[in-house]
Amino acid sequence: MSKLSKSNSSTSMMMDKMFRYFGLACTFFALMILAFFLIKLLSEGASRIDWTFLSSFPSRSPEKAGIIVPLVGSFYILALTLVIAIPLGVFSGVYLEEYGRKSKLNALIEINIANLAGVPSIIYGLLALEIFVRWLGLGKSLLAGALTLSLLILPVIIVATREALKAVPKTIREASYALGGTKWQTILHQVLLSSLRRNSNRCDPCDVQSNWRVSSTHCHRSNALYIFTTEYTT
Repeated sequence: MSKLSKSNSSTSMMMDKMFRYFGLACTFFALMILAFFLIKLLSEGASRIDWTFLSSFPSRSPEKAGIIVPLVGSFYILALTLVIAIPLGVFSGVYLEEYGRKSKLNALIEINIANLAGVPSIIYGLLALEIFVRWLGLGKSLLAGALTLSLLILPVIIVATREALKAVPKTIREASYALGGTKWQTILHQVLLSSLRRNSNRCDPCDVQSNWRVSSTHCHRSNALYIFTTEYTT
C-alpha cells in the first residue's frame, strides 16, 4: 500500500513539473512573438513619427496628414469616462458593501455586476448604439462614447472598490465611531482612505486617532440625540 502511494505521489510530482515547464514554455513563446512584433513595429515606424505627424490635421496628402484630432478626441473621451465612471463605481461599491442589506434584490444586483464583468465589449457597443446614439439622440458624440466606456468599466470599479473596503479592519470603523464620527464620515475619511493606503502598502490601522479631531465645542444635545462634528486632519 505504501509503495502504491509513493508511486502515485511521484507521478503527481512529475506531472506537476511537466505542466509547470509547459506553462513556462507557452509564456516564453508568447513573449517572443510579442517582442518580434514590437521590434518590427519600432524599426519600421519610429522613423516616420515626427512633430508634423503628431500635430497635423487629417489630410488627403499622406505627407501632410496627422493624428492630432484622434489624440485630442481620445484625451477628451478618457477624461469624460473617468469623470462619469469613477464616482458612480466607487459610490456604488460603497453602498453595496457598507449600506446594502442582505436581500434577494442585493444578491441579484451582485450577481449581475459579477456577470457584467465578463460580457464582451461588442455587446456594450450594440447597447450604446441603440440607447445612447439612437434613443437618447446623442449621435456620434464624445458623450455617447464616454457613457459606453463607463458602462464597460463600471463592474470592474465596483468589484475593486468592494474588495478594497473588505480589506479594511473593523477596528478602524469602531475607533472612528468611538470618537464620534458618523457612518458617512467614517466611510469617507477612514475606510476609503485606509483602503487606498492598504492598496499602496502604506496603511497603519493605529493612525485612526491622528486622522480625526473631535471638536467637543460643537457637540449639541437635542432630544437625547448627540451630533458630533468631526474634522479630518491631513
